Amino acid sequence: MINRKIKIILTGLFIFFLSAGIMAQDPPPPPDTGHGQTGDQDPGGQAPIGGGLILLLSLGAAYGGKKVYEIRKRKEAK
Repeated sequence: MINRKIKIILTGLFIFFLSAGIMAQDPPPPPDTGHGQTGDQDPGGQAPIGGGLILLLSLGAAYGGKKVYEIRKRKEAK
């Protein structure tokens, strides 16, 4: 019982510390080197994905928790 609680706490802490990297600030823009408007930057898109990623991860965790709860409830009923 205690071992199981420790696993749950450690998993929660792991997820918490993993999310700290997602909320980190972007690095400052490179200095202007006079290479025109784009300079040496990658012309790729700059769409932020942080908010959607957090939403998907939290919904996935909630869904997984619900499934685990249902399975445990079913086992206890037998």
